[in-house]
Amino acid sequence: MRYLIASDIHGALPAAEALMTRFHEEGADRLLLLGDLLYHGPRNPLPEGYAPAEVAKLLNGYADRITAVRGNCDAEVDQMVLDFPVLADYCVLPAGEKLIYATHGHIYNLKNLPPLAEGDILLHGHTHVPAWTEFGQGNVYLNPGSLSIPKENSPHSYMILENGVFYWKDVETGEIYHTRVL
Repeated sequence: MRYLIASDIHGALPAAEALMTRFHEEGADRLLLLGDLLYHGPRNPLPEGYAPAEVAKLLNGYADRITAVRGNCDAEVDQMVLDFPVLADYCVLPAGEKLIYATHGHIYNLKNLPPLAEGDILLHGHTHVPAWTEFGQGNVYLNPGSLSIPKENSPHSYMILENGVFYWKDVETGEIYHTRVL
């Protein structure tokens, strides 16, 4: 199974279109979205090409291949326009002998850990900064960064997970800029 993992679209249509272009080019089977899909929130600038209704329409075309979790800018009203569930605070995915605890990051994060076992992975967005940090008892925190509003001079980015390897990629070029083996 090849996952494309992304976070923090914030209603930016150009970012969503670039994401779906990469989804096809990567030959991904599933799209894992880590929240903040349609709205930009009061702390962020309005992203380029802000068009939440158009982003919803685009994502709905892939509803059968999307797993999503709720971000701090996502609300019940978003579920009314999206054809896939978006209100779960987390999902858990198997990765060989480990589990991936996927969430947005505003509730569960390094300061408020979910119930992780030794070696499990905490995967979240929210910070808009790509990350790959070890902690705890062989645990790892991973973050794909943001598609629309990257911070700390990071690229507009996403991740690929396939065969136990995470790849961080620039959405504009498709180039890998970091790799992490489970």
